Amino acid sequence: METTLPKVSVIVPIYNGEADLPDLISCLQAQTYPTDRVEYLLVDNGSSDRTPSILQSACQEATPPQPPPLARGEKDKAVIRHLTENKIQSSYAARNTGIRAATGEIIAFTDVDCRPEPNWLENLMQPFTDLSVGIVAGEVEGLPGKTLLEKYADSYNVLSQKYTLEHPFCPYGQTANLAIRREFFQQVGLFRPYMTTGGDADICWRIQRETSGKISFAPTAIVKHRHRSTVQEFQKQWRRYGRSNRYLHELYGVALMTELKATETFYRLVRWLLKELPVTSVKATIGKATVVDLLNTPISLLNAQARSTGQRDAKLSEEAKIIERF
Repeated sequence: METTLPKVSVIVPIYNGEADLPDLISCLQAQTYPTDRVEYLLVDNGSSDRTPSILQSACQEATPPQPPPLARGEKDKAVIRHLTENKIQSSYAARNTGIRAATGEIIAFTDVDCRPEPNWLENLMQPFTDLSVGIVAGEVEGLPGKTLLEKYADSYNVLSQKYTLEHPFCPYGQTANLAIRREFFQQVGLFRPYMTTGGDADICWRIQRETSGKISFAPTAIVKHRHRSTVQEFQKQWRRYGRSNRYLHELYGVALMTELKATETFYRLVRWLLKELPVTSVKATIGKATVVDLLNTPISLLNAQARSTGQRDAKLSEEAKIIERF
């Protein structure tokens, strides 16, 4: 029965990922998907840390010259391949390098700072039994966090695919947890290698608009992702969302987000101080509200301001419009 399962190539772009690689590799090797039906292509995108040496060691461990006999209950390790993309500093360029080297009929994606659950790949492949499905998005959940911003992001499930799958223009999945039939890359081309954000929406939209491939959601195919823990990281994340919206506006005419005006910011802060904060503080004293509830409005305004800045300052270059082909 296992031989009927599709061959899968999992591609992970990596830039300075030495802190995350050991845990990621452990998660990949713990997958329940048959090891003879999957390969992991880890693409170093010009790292300056220990990423290359860690990848080299991981490849040697996965495919030793003369593997020892397996102990009872032990399974073979899946193939890990170390690739390099040094020409273009872009996760999408690194993914394209992986796609060209892949041998699987299904191409799956995740990121170095993600932690796929053991049955991730097995569950991600299930919707592909429907031959009309060309794209499958799994769910992205947050890793447990301790900081206020991590708790805020977790309470609102900001990483969830449900938001991108409900996009008013066209649904899409994030490359933190996404799988696409190889044949559709052959039809519409690869990622735009010079895009810095929004490339996941772009590839999903091209496939849905130019082919018969449908998108499906696999909620039990779960990847855990670390939330941003500092104000700087949080603002960078939301500025990237704004840039993505601008790029997709230029490519597809997607509506721009209404920018937050200074007068509205002032009004909402005053309302928070005079009305929301006193009420929520009372609820907090009796255990019916949290610190996240207390600071919800200022954090939301911080997000909106960062996203507006990213959208306002971004401009898609002519180079970023290029679509690579096989």
